[in-house]
Amino acid sequence: MNVLDLIRDNVRVLKPYTSARDDFKNRSNNYIFLDANENPFNNGINRYPDSQQLALKSLLSNQKEVSVAQILLGNGSDEVLDLIFRAFCNPNKDNVIILPPTYGMYEVLANINDVEVKKVNLLPGFELDVDAILNATSVDSKLLFICSPNNPSGNILNEAAIENLLLKFNGIVVIDEAYIEFSQHKSWLNRLNEFPNLVITQTFSKAYGMAGVRLGSCYASEEIITILNKIKPPYNINSLTQETVLKYLSKSSLANQHVTKILSEKNTLIKLLNKVPFIKKLHPSDANFILVQVDDANKRYHQLVNKGIITRNRSYHYLCENCLRITVGSAEENNQLIKTLNNIK
Repeated sequence: MNVLDLIRDNVRVLKPYTSARDDFKNRSNNYIFLDANENPFNNGINRYPDSQQLALKSLLSNQKEVSVAQILLGNGSDEVLDLIFRAFCNPNKDNVIILPPTYGMYEVLANINDVEVKKVNLLPGFELDVDAILNATSVDSKLLFICSPNNPSGNILNEAAIENLLLKFNGIVVIDEAYIEFSQHKSWLNRLNEFPNLVITQTFSKAYGMAGVRLGSCYASEEIITILNKIKPPYNINSLTQETVLKYLSKSSLANQHVTKILSEKNTLIKLLNKVPFIKKLHPSDANFILVQVDDANKRYHQLVNKGIITRNRSYHYLCENCLRITVGSAEENNQLIKTLNNIK
């Protein structure tokens, strides 16, 4: 497969915006910058940020064992996903395939970009229906979105089934790994170079605890990343975000400590939730949340809200009837949740 054949014609020939500052990436103190109409008075943020985030990408490259040329950073994963739509999907012509129940922004972004959505439901147990997915594919199917670990179900999706789709789907397969750090399974980054049509998205909002800085990452072939760089806004990652994430990542053990604590809390929470009388089932989870089936999700959701505890009612999703999605909180928050659940009738 030549993935460049999948790129929209106008994007393929597009000449991206370039900043004069791109020619001076080392930002030597000996330069006098009079090129970008910036305010000259130094307050720490008066200069435009590095448009390619090279320091941050270099650190990620070492940690993820992926070439800098295979990394794109976005203003949250949602910007990354939107760029993928704009690179590959012709409005009012192409289609994408999503696998309900799944992350809702795939469909929202498709609608924004005027791209048809084909839905192929997951099988019971939240597994991939490979034959149905391939049967739903047409010559205009450009993207297939696989969320693994899946949101809202929490499970990791079968590796052999995903590999089968990577080999047989004649488009881009986007694997959304927003929750991969909580799973015992390996990231698909380990196999990135095996599949030219593989795109992996990750986030700093979950395991890294930096939802407020809005940073998402994308890993793909150098060819795909080059195309995405052509259409991204020139300064999409601000200086404060870059500096904050660099400082955090330099403390390499901090995220691991947080993940270990969250997983420990999840195990405790699962044991306690299983003792709540009106909870019918806890779905297996490789994420930092648990999909919980109760007797009456609407009733239990509003009871919890009235007690100041906010969960997500996922009952309107396929295969999620009477299900609440509960994020693993701190020990104190989890204890308050269990106490409340045991006291409501």
